[in-house]
Amino acid sequence: MTAIGILGSEGRMGRAIATIAGDLGASIAGGVDAGGDPLALAKRSNVLVDFTAPSALEANLTAATEAGTPILVGTTGLGAQHQALIDNAAARIAVLQTNTTSLGVTLLARLVADAAERLGSDWDIEIIEVHHRHKVDAPSGTALLLGEAAAQGRGARLNDLKVVDRAGLVGARAEGTIGFASIRGGSIAGDHQVIFAGPGERIELTHRAESREIFARGAVRAALWLTGQPAGRYTMPEVLGL
Repeated sequence: MTAIGILGSEGRMGRAIATIAGDLGASIAGGVDAGGDPLALAKRSNVLVDFTAPSALEANLTAATEAGTPILVGTTGLGAQHQALIDNAAARIAVLQTNTTSLGVTLLARLVADAAERLGSDWDIEIIEVHHRHKVDAPSGTALLLGEAAAQGRGARLNDLKVVDRAGLVGARAEGTIGFASIRGGSIAGDHQVIFAGPGERIELTHRAESREIFARGAVRAALWLTGQPAGRYTMPEVLGL
């Protein structure tokens, strides 16, 4: 049975993974949180899952590479410097970095990319995401993932098309841009909607998370898949064979 080590074991995702792992054929090797020893956990685990904070990523990747243990990085809010750290680690171990472990969202991103590729720039793209009041980053990592998929479908970079602030008299919508709207409240696990609005018609692609369990299930499935991979950098679509 594959033993999963949880980095961020006392967080919402860490607790959800610990609860669901046994149902999916995995065991829990243990967990660490702030002030713990990630290297000791890495040495007794077959694979690590990291749902901590960007500031902890470097130490967690170092522990994984020293122990030769694959790691799934599900921490959101990462910057360019964090991506460089992941690239370096992936030269030695298998690393899967993702903004969402939802299998449904992973498939949704593929549908978004296909739609963006086939529809012209006169079809406006808007992404609306809704999360619980405790979420600290916006737009959500999943919303950005969907935005990346849309930009990729149009052969562009998201940073060149992204619009996240429309407060005040900002003028008419620029053609080809990808807009984001973030809503926070209550205990909502996570809703994401991608709207393609064309002349006289629109397409709405939506994913609703009914509980955090879906992310935990996806994380465990991805972790189990990752244990069989050679060193390299991987993504959730590869887990689904997309």
